[in-house]
Amino acid sequence: MFLVFNKDKIQTYIVSVLTVAVLIVIANIGNIKTVTTSATTRLLPIYNVKTEENKIAFTMNCAWNADDIDSILETLKENNVKITFFIVGDWADKYPEAVKKIYEAGHEIGSHSNTHPHVNQLSAEKNLEEIKISISKIEKITGQSINLYRTPYGEYNDTVIQTAQENNYYTIQWNIDTLDYKNLTGEEMWDRIKNKLEKGSIILSHNGTKHTADSLDMLIKNIKAQGFEITTVSNLIYKSNYYIDSNGTQTIK
Repeated sequence: MFLVFNKDKIQTYIVSVLTVAVLIVIANIGNIKTVTTSATTRLLPIYNVKTEENKIAFTMNCAWNADDIDSILETLKENNVKITFFIVGDWADKYPEAVKKIYEAGHEIGSHSNTHPHVNQLSAEKNLEEIKISISKIEKITGQSINLYRTPYGEYNDTVIQTAQENNYYTIQWNIDTLDYKNLTGEEMWDRIKNKLEKGSIILSHNGTKHTADSLDMLIKNIKAQGFEITTVSNLIYKSNYYIDSNGTQTIK
């Protein structure tokens, strides 16, 4: 059996096919656009800073013991360096004198949550509670206001970041990790960070580890020998008129 099409029928068929094809393409473009928008709007903390100054922020999380705080503070004093300590509220409860010593030595203090939970599993209300309770404890000891926050375990999602932003806290990550909590020696720490140092870097370390205190002097001297000034987070980041790119780099507008 043969089907016979006249010219008008053929043209109508072609138009119908093309119409369906165009609609399919438009639908797919809409889907692609949605995915792209979702990816580009993800909220990020500050991993590092784009700057022309030879500055690097050295940070230290305090969540475990306080046995090495006196040694760390003495090393920082001998090297004439001020850094940023991110303190857990529970740690401040256990070691208020250590918090006081850090503050009186002129170092910057930020919040590292109150109980060091997995914040991605918390609501916005619970996230804010973690920040505010820890800050209240620290401020009671030091009398100084705090606007820096570092999430536990380096975890975050949009809820975590947005909650901090809406309450005027800068969420600070890092782009260089000493891995001191894995009991690396000072030499091993230096080997992993020395080629990563760049203007605007933020370095992560911890007190209460096996080698941080006895390696700190060497790390500081080596960083300075590469021409960098070690400073606090607040002396590195921009406080306004900035954006954070897809790599977590804070850049002035």
